[in-house]
Amino acid sequence: MDASLFARESFSSSIGDSAELESNLTLKDRLKTFKSSKFDPNSYLTSKCQNMTEKEIKHLCCNLVELKNSSAEEMRKSVYANYGAFIRTSKEITVLEGELLSMRNYLSTQAALVHSLAEDISIDTVSNGAEDSAEEDIFIVENKEHSKTENWLVDFLDTLEVLLAEKRVSEAMTALDEGERIAEEANGSQKFSPDALLRLKNTITGLRQKLADQLADTICEPSTCGGELHAAVLALKDLGDGHHAHSLLLKSHQQKLQCGMQSLRLSSTSFGATFIAALSQLVFSTIAKASSDSLAVFGEEPAYSSELVTWSVKQTEAFSLLLKRHVLAASAASGSLRVASECIQICLTHCSLLEARGLALSPVLLRPFRHTLEEALRTNLKRIEQTCAALAAADDWVLTHPPIGSRPLSSTASLSNSIVSQPKLSSSAHRFSSMVQEFLEDVAPLESLQLDGPALEGTLEVFNSYVSLLINALPGSMEQEENEESSGKVVRVADTEAQQIALLANASLLADEVLPRAAIKLLPLSQSNRVDATPKRGTSDRPSRVPDQREWKRRLQRSVDRLRDSFCRHHALELIFTDDGYIRLNAQIYLSMDGNTQEPEWFPSSIFQELFLKLTQIASIATDMFVGRERFATILLMRLTETVILWLSEDQTFWEEIEEGPKPLGAFGIQQFYLDMEFVMVFASQGRYLSRNLQQVIKNIIERAIEAVSNSGLDPYSVLPEDDWFAEVAQIAIKLLTGKGNFGNVDREVTSPTASVMSSVVSHGSN
Repeated sequence: MDASLFARESFSSSIGDSAELESNLTLKDRLKTFKSSKFDPNSYLTSKCQNMTEKEIKHLCCNLVELKNSSAEEMRKSVYANYGAFIRTSKEITVLEGELLSMRNYLSTQAALVHSLAEDISIDTVSNGAEDSAEEDIFIVENKEHSKTENWLVDFLDTLEVLLAEKRVSEAMTALDEGERIAEEANGSQKFSPDALLRLKNTITGLRQKLADQLADTICEPSTCGGELHAAVLALKDLGDGHHAHSLLLKSHQQKLQCGMQSLRLSSTSFGATFIAALSQLVFSTIAKASSDSLAVFGEEPAYSSELVTWSVKQTEAFSLLLKRHVLAASAASGSLRVASECIQICLTHCSLLEARGLALSPVLLRPFRHTLEEALRTNLKRIEQTCAALAAADDWVLTHPPIGSRPLSSTASLSNSIVSQPKLSSSAHRFSSMVQEFLEDVAPLESLQLDGPALEGTLEVFNSYVSLLINALPGSMEQEENEESSGKVVRVADTEAQQIALLANASLLADEVLPRAAIKLLPLSQSNRVDATPKRGTSDRPSRVPDQREWKRRLQRSVDRLRDSFCRHHALELIFTDDGYIRLNAQIYLSMDGNTQEPEWFPSSIFQELFLKLTQIASIATDMFVGRERFATILLMRLTETVILWLSEDQTFWEEIEEGPKPLGAFGIQQFYLDMEFVMVFASQGRYLSRNLQQVIKNIIERAIEAVSNSGLDPYSVLPEDDWFAEVAQIAIKLLTGKGNFGNVDREVTSPTASVMSSVVSHGSN
């Protein structure tokens, strides 16, 4: 049993290895096995499936199906690549056949003429001997027979003329065939005189051509249709002019198509959806009818099939150019994709019905549309950008639910649930959301034109532009000044912290929820979710032109990060600098403390108190705005704290004064600095936004300050209290600043560090 299990595992492993190896081979190499003249399907399946499990057999079937689809796609590409040469060769062969037929008729005429001349010469050279009387008797008999034959010939030709005049095609063709048969038999006998035989042949040739002309006129008449058209084309083909018959058949259908289009134009005043649907149905139903008639009369002969395909392509191109000129051009100018999308969907529906007949006309139909629709796409995106910029100039940056009647975020939700689930955005963000959703819904049906990639890229661009507007709305934004100077766009400034956080709410909600849901039909699944998926026909190149969901969301998030960094930079600079440009967070805060002989009252520096209060205020506002999305609020607080501390860490002036200044950092200064850093870590930890990066930066700053004290000759560890002391002071400061402290009774032992700290804090608070 173990041996069989080991064998099965080994076989499964080999199957996996071979599948992995085959996946790296080109299609040509993978098909070599099946192209061999010695290929045996039964032996192949036996070798593959003899010891395979059900799962492995299913896997093999999937591989074979995929290989079949790839082979079919490769064959289709090969056919289209050589289609022009194939059609040219078919036409040349048809022309050569016609020339050979004409040459055969000419040779037959010349042979009859030569035979007639030879008989005349033989008659003139007959000797006038003793047998003249007998020969004269024979000649008289032959003349009587010839006169009877000539009388038959006259009657026969008159009958043919009557049949042609009365358009009795089938009887005329039967009579012509009978006449040709008699003429062929007369070539080896003396039944007809040379003149009569030549007359018979020439008359049959002329009448045959006359019948062919009659049939051609019948086919070209607009009233000829159905069985009559079918019979006329078949008769002309039987007369030996199949190429001309097929061309006339297609010409007849083209005439009917033009008449139908003219009638539609007279009955409609505009190129609306109803008119486009009727016109599309007329065009492709005519192509389908022509295909049916061609197949019924001429079968699947390559020459006729090629001519049919060429004709169908020509009609489809003319139809697509008509749509482009009257429908898509106006859509591109206005930037509205809805009409263009509906038009193309209708046409593709009708066009797809012809694929079962072997006519893949969708690429031909869509080819002229791409450039026009790309222009419409760019116009639409520009309109979104301009509209949102105009609304941002008057936006009050207050978050509200969308107005009643606006586009819902989810089409499946009920009305009551839909209103509750809609995100709260400002007025410009609501407008941006609805316009982008409408834009992406209109683009989704146009996937066959490969516009999904440009549409997604354009959405990223307009979102990035909108985020730039939000950045400009921050007070004192440098981008705002540059933007107003370069483009003249004016944005209403968000003065309060609530308005500024609303800017972040706009960007984050759009990037995290609204835009990904709107683009779900255009975005392919991430590669991790596509392992077992069977690729659809025509979509193999889609991942190469369209980013997956994760990458697209990541790029949206980069724009949000840009706004968040601007927000943090604005508030950090507001803390660090005064209105006059004076730096509040400077080295003198700590260097000046050792000039006093009396021990200071230990409490975090004022700038870090303000940092804590600002973070507390922002956290309170963000909690109300980011309901269910607390992670974004946490990251915002984390980034703001890191911005302030990183500025301190990288301020060269601050550290030059601490490390190389004339006045060294003393015992009180290092203790205050240590307390400030500990205070930041404590309130960040309690607020759950203490990152590893922030913790490491604070640790490095403290070590650098301690090293500066050591270099001045003072042992820092001899003057610094225990870590618990700093933590306890930080906790007391947090409670006092938030109004939660109750330290009225501080009568404890004098030696207790907690009592001294609390006493110091209370006295500090009273001052």
